[in-house]
Amino acid sequence: MAHFNLENDINSALRMDVPSARPPLMRVQRFEQTGGSSSFNTSTTATKTPNKSLNKSLSSGALAKTPSAAKTPNSAGRKKTPGAKPPKTPTAGDRFIPNRSVNNFDLAHYKICTQARPSEDEQSMMSPSQQEYKAVMSENLNGDLMDKKILSFKEKPPQAPEGYQNDLRVLYTTGKMGSTAKKTTRYIPQVPERILDAPDILDDYYLSLIDWSALNVLAVALGTSVYLWDATTGGINLLLEMDSSGGDYISCVNWTSDGNHLAVGLSSGAVELWDPVQKKRLRTMAGHAARVGALSWNSYLLTSGSRTGSIHHHDVRVAEHHVGTLQGHTQEVCGLRWSPNGNFLASGGNDNLLNIWRANSGSLMTGTEPLYTFNEHQAAVKALAWCPWQPNVLASGGGTADRHIRLWNCNNGGSLSSVDTKSQVCALLWSAEHKELISGHGFSQNQLTLWKYPAMTKIAELTGHTARVLHMCSSPDGATVVSAGADETLRLWKCFAIDEQAKKTKSKTASKDDRSSLRFHMR
Repeated sequence: MAHFNLENDINSALRMDVPSARPPLMRVQRFEQTGGSSSFNTSTTATKTPNKSLNKSLSSGALAKTPSAAKTPNSAGRKKTPGAKPPKTPTAGDRFIPNRSVNNFDLAHYKICTQARPSEDEQSMMSPSQQEYKAVMSENLNGDLMDKKILSFKEKPPQAPEGYQNDLRVLYTTGKMGSTAKKTTRYIPQVPERILDAPDILDDYYLSLIDWSALNVLAVALGTSVYLWDATTGGINLLLEMDSSGGDYISCVNWTSDGNHLAVGLSSGAVELWDPVQKKRLRTMAGHAARVGALSWNSYLLTSGSRTGSIHHHDVRVAEHHVGTLQGHTQEVCGLRWSPNGNFLASGGNDNLLNIWRANSGSLMTGTEPLYTFNEHQAAVKALAWCPWQPNVLASGGGTADRHIRLWNCNNGGSLSSVDTKSQVCALLWSAEHKELISGHGFSQNQLTLWKYPAMTKIAELTGHTARVLHMCSSPDGATVVSAGADETLRLWKCFAIDEQAKKTKSKTASKDDRSSLRFHMR
């Protein structure tokens, strides 16, 4: 087997740029074999298959360049077909030839031999400061030389004649080496799937007037009334209607986790518990001196926040429902959310404060002092949302003077990130399916904005409301978001559609895991 020498091959290729006093050995041998009687046609470039002597020279490792003037001898005694034209073949060479004039061999030798990447042992012995020093010194000494190529080639080969087909093209294009196509971005509808009228909905930033239950029923508070819209059947029912002569109104609504009961906060400071099936009020819980603007359930514990800044815990199982009071705000409590695991309670107020309360060990009750108090927001903190797959991560949004969405780690009280939305943040929701966050805004675009977590890059904007988006909530499956605006409309956006194929794959994986765990326990 012939041995190839890289240095000899490169030198032999480079010497081809130097004019030779005599023709190459291959042509001399061929001329002598034919007795010097063959004539050469120098009008075209020879592209036919080389003879055996050429194959032999190539197999021995010699990189000899065929002169452009060399031609294949004419065939003696062979009859040509009248009118037949020889097939057109590309006149391009079969390889690139290095250009000696633009090569820097000293630099090439340095980059090949001395600029090799250090081994893992050498890297482990060098401290970060030494590695940085080495990189800076290399940049200062070499400048832009290190960006140059080791070999510089001549101009590109000429194009093949029109209509020429390369037989080898099939071999390199039909083989599937794996899909390299980039996954396309999912489709996000820019128009609402449905629009519902919401006459007399209060244009008040500090209230919470809609909520979607686990049974697919949407509760909407319109002035002195609460209506229930069944998203499955499309039916609308009136749950309750207050006497409007006294000036009272519905200030907030919130479903239990199972969707069987609805808590209703009133402007009088009372909290009512209703059965939506029987359309019956089960009980009334007093205790607040002003309107109740926020409600949040944690199992059987109902937490309410009022305009006075106080937060009450209600145990709905017992007659003496008032079991605790939290004093962490000096102005109206407009945001209130329990974390999915029930370990934390987040409260936001018109005093620009965000408080985190930790539940006591083995109990649903929280301590009387906040675990953390964040004052980074420069306006009222109403928009609060806990991450479904990271229960310790909280997203909060500020009002008109703040306009920021901030992410918090409630395990250590650290700030994860913040983004300026350029408009009032009225509501926040998470999508566990797509790992995204959606925010509802006021002036000036009154839009819904989708953000990719954790980079918080803007994905899309949904416009259509002619007034600020006051409230948002999502359907039980998380695919649809409903927004309530001050323009007295409810708009349903199918912005988190679930990929059915991915859902089937996940369900199969989950079923396999369940069977594996079952077999493990049975053993």
